[in-house]
Amino acid sequence: MKKIYMYSFMAAMFAAAVTGCGNNNNAETSVSSGIKTKTAIVSEEKDTAAAQQLSNIEEVTYTERELEQTADTSEAKSISVSDDTTIDITEEGIYTISGTAENCTVRVEADENAKVQLVLDGVSITNDDFPAIYVVSADKVFITTTDSENTLTVSGQFTSDGETNTDAVIYSKDDLVLNGTGTLNVTSYYGNGITSKDDMKITGGTYNVKSALDAFEANDSISVSDGTFDISTNKDGFHCENDETEGTITISGGTFSINGKSDGIQACALLQIDGGTFDITASEGLEATYVLINDGDINIYATDDGINASANTTAYETAIEINGGYITVEVGQGDTDAIDANGSIYVNGGTINVTAQMSSFDYDKTAEFNGGTIIINGEEVSEIPQSMMGGGMHGGIDGDMGGNMNGFGGGRGGRF
Repeated sequence: MKKIYMYSFMAAMFAAAVTGCGNNNNAETSVSSGIKTKTAIVSEEKDTAAAQQLSNIEEVTYTERELEQTADTSEAKSISVSDDTTIDITEEGIYTISGTAENCTVRVEADENAKVQLVLDGVSITNDDFPAIYVVSADKVFITTTDSENTLTVSGQFTSDGETNTDAVIYSKDDLVLNGTGTLNVTSYYGNGITSKDDMKITGGTYNVKSALDAFEANDSISVSDGTFDISTNKDGFHCENDETEGTITISGGTFSINGKSDGIQACALLQIDGGTFDITASEGLEATYVLINDGDINIYATDDGINASANTTAYETAIEINGGYITVEVGQGDTDAIDANGSIYVNGGTINVTAQMSSFDYDKTAEFNGGTIIINGEEVSEIPQSMMGGGMHGGIDGDMGGNMNGFGGGRGGRF
């Protein structure tokens, strides 16, 4: 490929996002079973003292820029994609991307402190075997859609970049922020849809993703505050884990339609849902070591377990905790559990409506029903049963959803 080098001489962007949030009237704090979660809008100024004070709190912070859905493009550099081209971005700045091309990659390799914003403005890229957007280095990369339709596709098997297995249509080695007012269509015939090998945040936009492997994948964390998602995948809709058996997913809003052959949403460590609307069809709907549901309208149809707490790390208790929301779980025939914990289950509030032919609840340690409403097969109950509540037929997993997906991560999938 020929190379085009793009440079921007704009003033530096805001300072890096912080891990602490100090005093802020917009902060919302919830405390549950020793897990404290703070979601806040913070300034771009680092507050070291606040960070130290909050060092014992699990938190998700969004900077003002991350939550801003429209980029200031008054001084942006305009880029038109073209066939058989690698577009190298090496400087911090805002870049507007448009046009139609085949075998074109927008490659970001900037300073470790650089913030780069790619504004997708009616762009369409179809590649044979390499990411459409490839982030080699930066502090943080924003991918922001204008009020437009944008389509990124990789149709073949991915090729590596040296030792880097670049197996996603959008592949980033550093922090990735997705937002905007438009639509991003991502199709990955043999790999992942969107991958960050660090943290991923999504604060807005519409995403239609079809993938052979995970639709959205990150190593350390995935945080979603808003957005509309239509996902069809041969593996997981959202997946987060790393080599240290860590990885958290926190969702506070958004609308999700997920059809997955493995898991709808899976985190190695903590999966926390504070809001949003979910319609999930998968082998397993929600899975993590600790599944914490504080709010949300969640509808799950699963051919294995609807909600599963599986011991994948010692950083958290293996448990499911439900404090609010409206949760509907239906599981298919066979050895299936609607709500299954390889540890404990705590129900403190919300409404849980279960349809299960074999087992509505299954747990290895304890179950506490402290508040809320539980309905099993149309009948309200006053305690959490232990397994086999549903009764009924034995059968195999629905063939349409793939083979055995019981282990963490399930199968690796194939072309969808």
